[in-house]
Amino acid sequence: MAENGKAKYYALMEEMKTDILSGKIRPGEKLPSENQLSVRYGLSRHTVRKALGILAGDGYIESFQGKGTFCADVLRQIHGTGNIAVVTTYISDYIFPRLIQGIDEVLSDNGYSIILKNTGNSRQKEARFLEELISKGIDGLIIEPSKSELLCRHVSLYETLDKYQIPYIFIQGLYTEMQEKPHILMDDAGGGYLVTKHLLDSGRRNIAGFFKADDRQGIERHKGYVKALQEHEIAYDPDKVVWFHTEDRRKKPALMVRNMVRQNSFPDGIVCYNDQIAVQVMEELERQGKKIPEDVAVTGYDNSLYARQGQGITTITHPQEKLGEMAAKLLLEKLSGVPDEESKVERLIRPELIVRGSSVKTGI
Repeated sequence: MAENGKAKYYALMEEMKTDILSGKIRPGEKLPSENQLSVRYGLSRHTVRKALGILAGDGYIESFQGKGTFCADVLRQIHGTGNIAVVTTYISDYIFPRLIQGIDEVLSDNGYSIILKNTGNSRQKEARFLEELISKGIDGLIIEPSKSELLCRHVSLYETLDKYQIPYIFIQGLYTEMQEKPHILMDDAGGGYLVTKHLLDSGRRNIAGFFKADDRQGIERHKGYVKALQEHEIAYDPDKVVWFHTEDRRKKPALMVRNMVRQNSFPDGIVCYNDQIAVQVMEELERQGKKIPEDVAVTGYDNSLYARQGQGITTITHPQEKLGEMAAKLLLEKLSGVPDEESKVERLIRPELIVRGSSVKTGI
C-alpha cells in the first residue's frame, strides 16, 4: 500500500527524519518501541521496522542491545569543516555559472570549498538538500529559494540552521516568513519600471507584461511595470498581463502570444520576465508574421547571453559575478560574527537599462 504515491514505510521514515532534523526528536532521546510506533501510526511492525532500518542506515538512529533505539547525534555540527553549501535553482545555464564563479572566487580566497546543489526550482528538492547538508555538516549556506513567492513548507529546517548557528544568505529571492534574514537582492521593481518606462518613452502605449507568478522576482518586476504605467497615466489592464509558473514557462508565453494574435488584441510593446521568455516571445512573434521592433517592441531582463545575440534584446543588467561576490562577503561577515548594523555589504543591487534592437530600430 502507498499513501500520496509513497510507500507507508517511506512516508513514516520521512516524517521521523523531519522530526529529528527539526529538533522535535532530540539527539540522544529514546524512541518508542516498534510496538508503540505500530499503534501510534496504525502500521504493521514490519512496516515500522523497514522505516527504522532506513533511518539507522543513514545514521539518524542507533540501537543498543537491551536498551532500545535512540536518536543519533546527527545534528552535531563541528565548525571548521571548510565547506560552504551553495544551493541555486539551476546551474548549467543562463546566469548561474557566473554567479557561482563570483561566490567561488571570494570563498576560495578565504580557504573554503563549495558544495554545489541545484533544485530545479523544486521546493521538495530544496528541503531534501537542506536535510542532507545539515546531517553532513557545513559552515554556512548561500541559497536561492525555490518558488520564493510561495510560503515555505520547510521553515523548521532553517530554524535548525539557526539553532546550530550555521549562517545562511538568501540570494535573488526571500521567503515571506524570513524577510529579516540576511539577503542580497536585485531591485527587481526598479528594473521592471525601467524597461516599461523605456517602452512608454519611445511612444508605445499598449504594453503587455509576461511575469512569473511563483517567485519574488516576477512579483517585483510586475510592480515596476504597474508603477511606470501609472506615472504615464495609462490604466492598468489585467487582461494584458500574462502570469505563468515554473512548470509552464516553456509553453505558456508562446501560447499566449498566439492567442493575442488570434483575438486581434495585440500590444505594441511586451515587457518580459527575463531574457529567456523574451526569446520565446520574439520567436513566436516572428512565426506570427510580426516584425520586431516595428510592430511590437520587446524587453527582457538579466542581460544574459540570449540578450546579446543577433539584433539584441533590450534588457536590465544582472551583475552575476558581483551578486555572487556580495553574497560570499556577507556570509563571511556572518561567519566572523559581524552584526547587521556593522555590515559593509550592500543588500540591494540597482538596475541599469541596456537598449538594443528588440525595442528600437537598428541605428536609432
